[in-house]
Amino acid sequence: EGLSGSWWSNGPGYQYAPHSHSYHKVLYCARGSIRFLLEGTGEAIDLSPGDRLDLPPATLHSAQAGPEGVTCAEAARR
Repeated sequence: EGLSGSWWSNGPGYQYAPHSHSYHKVLYCARGSIRFLLEGTGEAIDLSPGDRLDLPPATLHSAQAGPEGVTCAEAARR
C-alpha cells in the first residue's frame, strides 16, 4: 500500500487514554492482543495476530493491551 510504518509493543494490560489522530491510522497486530474502544459509540474492536484496524482521522479511541501484551505495526495514511 506504499505505507511506511513503525513497530511498538506494550506489556500486559497497558492502557491508552482516549485520544485521536490527525491522520488515517493503519494498524496490524503481530503478537498478543489489544482492544480498542471507540469513544462515543462504545464499540469494542478486538485485535489478535493477523488482524488489521483502520481508524479515520479524528476518531476518538482508547485501547488496552491483552493479558500477554501486544506488538503492532502502525502507519499513517496521509
